[in-house]
Amino acid sequence: MIHIANREIKSRKDESPDEENMSTEENKAIVRRFFEEGPSKGNLSIADELLSPYFVMHIPLPTSSGIEGINEVITTCRASFEHLNVTVEDMISEGNNVTARFTARGIHKGNFMGLPATGKPITMSGIEIFRIKDGKIIELWGEVNLLGLMQQLGLFPEPGNQG
Repeated sequence: MIHIANREIKSRKDESPDEENMSTEENKAIVRRFFEEGPSKGNLSIADELLSPYFVMHIPLPTSSGIEGINEVITTCRASFEHLNVTVEDMISEGNNVTARFTARGIHKGNFMGLPATGKPITMSGIEIFRIKDGKIIELWGEVNLLGLMQQLGLFPEPGNQG
């Protein structure tokens, strides 16, 4: 618990100590399986298996909420990037949270965020933080290198190539 200007701010850990019912390795296995089955293979049923019905997603892409939203993201990305494969590069787990640094690779073969297919290969990095409760992913915060992606697709000049 943190005290700021005579106010108490409780952390998630303070509010729900019972959520730490799985080991960090079990939580990491859930997240790794999500990446392998969802984005990399396009298995949308994995969302029903690994995500809580109360799943909330915080990402910089326009999408619906909940499980429907994550399935939209997976479907859109797989339709936009042929041979999409997501590799988990690093994972850090503490308590109920798992942070994953990943690299997505594919070929831009479909419309993505209004940009028609370019046929160019892409490599995009990102970091996502997952909160696990009762063996299910209940919350996800994600950031991806969209500027780097847009540079690869020719929308913005890369540093050093301004002219």
